[in-house]
Amino acid sequence: TDTGSQKDRVVSEEEWLKKWEMGNIGFHKERGHPLLQKYLDVLVNGRSGLRIFFPLCGKAVEMKWLADMGHSIFGVEISEQALKEFFVEHGLSYCEEPVPEISGAKKLQSTSGNISLYCCSIYDLSSSIVGKFDGVWDRGALVAVNPCDRQRYGSLMITLMEKNSSYLLVTVSYDPSKHKGPPFYVPESEIKSLFG
Repeated sequence: TDTGSQKDRVVSEEEWLKKWEMGNIGFHKERGHPLLQKYLDVLVNGRSGLRIFFPLCGKAVEMKWLADMGHSIFGVEISEQALKEFFVEHGLSYCEEPVPEISGAKKLQSTSGNISLYCCSIYDLSSSIVGKFDGVWDRGALVAVNPCDRQRYGSLMITLMEKNSSYLLVTVSYDPSKHKGPPFYVPESEIKSLFG
């Protein structure tokens, strides 16, 4: 399928922040994603205490679900409102601290210490700041990234993954000439070229 009609589309950080501000967050799911439940064993592969990353996490309910299983959860999101709503909606106390390596960034961390959410651009993160991850749950990140930024996103994600990491990815399939995105259509050939 031709993605030409979307390849030049750019959604700014300000537009994403406005979506959160206006409550225009149809992409947020109140219940855990059935594909994560179905493929959880692929993500954890019998391992416990994993470091699991949620790129462009919003206020994903799966973060608490996996934390309750004993995993350490890390997320990144530009909307501070989304991150605060996550903690409030789950009744979790948290503290905020600056991230010295990233100008203007904050880390919101649950008092229990097992959920750390970074409020900044994903492109400001690096493994020297957040470490590497045993698993990634990408339910809406790759399809939200501007098509012109996909290579940068894919390269970053690879640098954040441990060698035996599992990456669960959800995409959407549709005719991109009929919808400008996001979510953007990402052909399987592009997923293979990004992640191998």
